[in-house]
Amino acid sequence: MAVTIKSEREIALMRESCKLLADVFHRMEEAVEPGMSTMDINIIGDRLIREHGCIPNFLHYNGYPASICVSVNDEVVHGIPHKKHILQEGDIVSLDAGLIYKGYHSDMARTFGVGEISEEARLLIERTKQSFFDGIKMAVAGNHLHDISNAIDASISRYGYGIVTDLVGHGIGTKLHEDPQIPNFAQKRKGILLRPGMTLAVEPMINMGRSDVEWLDDDWTVVTEDGSLSAHYENTILITDGEPEILTMP
Repeated sequence: MAVTIKSEREIALMRESCKLLADVFHRMEEAVEPGMSTMDINIIGDRLIREHGCIPNFLHYNGYPASICVSVNDEVVHGIPHKKHILQEGDIVSLDAGLIYKGYHSDMARTFGVGEISEEARLLIERTKQSFFDGIKMAVAGNHLHDISNAIDASISRYGYGIVTDLVGHGIGTKLHEDPQIPNFAQKRKGILLRPGMTLAVEPMINMGRSDVEWLDDDWTVVTEDGSLSAHYENTILITDGEPEILTMP
C-alpha cells in the first residue's frame, strides 16, 4: 500500500481545490427544489465547476457519463442524472462530486431534503453526518486508520441502520482514488498508522434499513436492496500534527 504524504505546496493546492468544491456544493444546495430534474442538477454543478476554471473529475471516470452523481431516495451512490428523473417534495437527494484544480483532486458528498421531508429521513441525514464527525475525532496522527472506521460504526450501530460495506472511502491527491481504502464499518485489524500530510476522503454511506445493496443495469447506480432510504456524507480531510483539517468545509 503506497499512501502519499503531501508536501506544503501540495496541501495548499488541495486546500484551494476543496474550497472551490465547497462553493459548488453550497450553490447546488441552494438550487435543489421540487420539480427540477436530476439532469438539471448535473448541468448546474458542471457549469459551476468550469466557472472556477476547474475540471469535473467524475466526468468519464471509468466511463461515468456525468459530472455530478445524483442519487435519490433508495439510490446510495453513483446515480446517473436524467432529464426525466424529476425531484418530488419529500425526496432526499445525495450529491457526490469532485473537481481538479492544478492537478489536485477534491471530493465531497451531501444528502439534502427536497422541500419538506419526513422526520425519519431528517434523522437519517443528520445521523449520517454525525457519524462522519464522530469518525474523524480519531483521525489524528499516531492513531490508526481503522480507529476512524470503528468510530463511525459505533456512532451508527445504535440506531439500527445498515452501514454499506460494499463501498468505502479512500485516499485522494493527484488521483481521485488513492490508497488507503477507508471502511465505514468496524474492523478487527488496526490499519495503517496515520501521519501528518495524509489526505483522505471519509464518506459514511448509511441505509435506513439493511446494509445490503445492488447495482442497477446501468452498471453504476447503487441502490438499497430492501428499498429503504440511504444517506451519504463525505469530506476530504487532512491529517495534521493536531486535529484533522476538513478541507471541503468553508
